[in-house]
Amino acid sequence: MLSRVRSLPHFHRDLRVVALVAPRRAVTPRTLGVLRSLTARIKGADPDIHVLEPGVAVRFFRPRTSAGDAPRPALLWIHGGGYVFGRAAQDDALCQRFADRLGVVVASVDYRLSPEYSYPIPVEDCLHAYRWLVNREEVDPSRIVIGGASAGGGLAAALAFAIRDSDLTEPVFQLLVYPMLDDRTVSGPEHMRMWDGECNRFGWASFLGDADASIAAPGRRTDLAGLPPAWIGVGSNDLFACEDREYADRLVEAGVPCEFHSVSGAFHGFDSVSSRSGVAREFFDEQCAAVSKILKA
Repeated sequence: MLSRVRSLPHFHRDLRVVALVAPRRAVTPRTLGVLRSLTARIKGADPDIHVLEPGVAVRFFRPRTSAGDAPRPALLWIHGGGYVFGRAAQDDALCQRFADRLGVVVASVDYRLSPEYSYPIPVEDCLHAYRWLVNREEVDPSRIVIGGASAGGGLAAALAFAIRDSDLTEPVFQLLVYPMLDDRTVSGPEHMRMWDGECNRFGWASFLGDADASIAAPGRRTDLAGLPPAWIGVGSNDLFACEDREYADRLVEAGVPCEFHSVSGAFHGFDSVSSRSGVAREFFDEQCAAVSKILKA
């Protein structure tokens, strides 16, 4: 076992054991039903649940050490799953950690999945949740962060465009965790795990349907000016490593402050499948530091 672990020098030392068993391809049309069945069994925590419309709900978390009733900052969090599987309950523990660490309320969105509901429906579901959050009495609408992981990060990026082009109060920050941004990405680092080009083709084809990819895929958008500041984090062994870096560079070129954080030797979803590892804790700390900095500015 030790020799096999040592034979994986391209992975972060904290992730080499997990890399031995982590699949390169987590979802295909054949496995989608199984993955959905497994995620449907996730019970999660016991937060307040608000149904916004059939198929769309928000799981609401408060800091467990909160003091006072004054409106506080908020994080709208969007779960991942390649646009085709997953549910908000899978991130309950993470959302409570954000709430406790940052002293914010967190609204985690259950949006409708593709291919049954293709673009723009998932983005509209997240926009509905954002409107709901802005109008909560316990929320300071001038200090709302939007964020998500993987497909959730892609939806958060798409949501930023939708809010910018509306009359809604704009978020102060985008927290984009290895976001899924560009349907054109079909190849990446040699040592990928969890999500590869075939997964990406399937996820994007399901999400896009008949939509215009130049509008639906944030990585294809050319009008990045006026978006909220952003933090983008991704592993060097992630399929999205290049597209995320390019998007960060383009945000900066458009005058949007963006901090890019690369985790050497990390693969897609590493902080989920190895949440107790040192590298995962450091990755979470980086996210919290970025959000804290913007909320205290």
